[in-house]
Amino acid sequence: MHGRRRTSLLQGLLLILFGLLILVIQLLPGIQILFSWPWIIIGAGLVVFFIGLGTGVPALAVPACVVGGLGGILYYQSVTGDWDSWAYIWALIPGFVGVGLILTGLLSSDGEDSARAGLWLIVISLALFSVFGSFFGALGLLGDYWPVLLILLGILLLVSPLLRARR
Repeated sequence: MHGRRRTSLLQGLLLILFGLLILVIQLLPGIQILFSWPWIIIGAGLVVFFIGLGTGVPALAVPACVVGGLGGILYYQSVTGDWDSWAYIWALIPGFVGVGLILTGLLSSDGEDSARAGLWLIVISLALFSVFGSFFGALGLLGDYWPVLLILLGILLLVSPLLRARR
């Protein structure tokens, strides 16, 4: 990857991360950003990602996103004390892999395939998170209708190979 493209990507990602931090602070004015031990894990994920950028190994974005995402989960749990959320929050981990695959695709030549796989993982992860969160009563999103999400996801998984075969 060219140096300019890598620098531009790095700058863009830093702006996105900073913007997300400011947005969270604005949307949740009562939240305090406490720098505690989970930040070490988030930082480790960022270090792995930047090592991947610097060495030209874009696939390091996947473990970087998993480590950083786990750090984010642990930060949420340490701030809120909601350690019981592990019952359903683990379902976000495949989504972290999906984000890593999308970043890998942006940083390498196989962008379309990685982006498609990453997007699928994010969709599946969010569906599992919603179902398990609703099942364990933590998320009131779906209430008694969470099985409908499972049915829709199953239909989507069954139909997508047929649609791809027609192309």
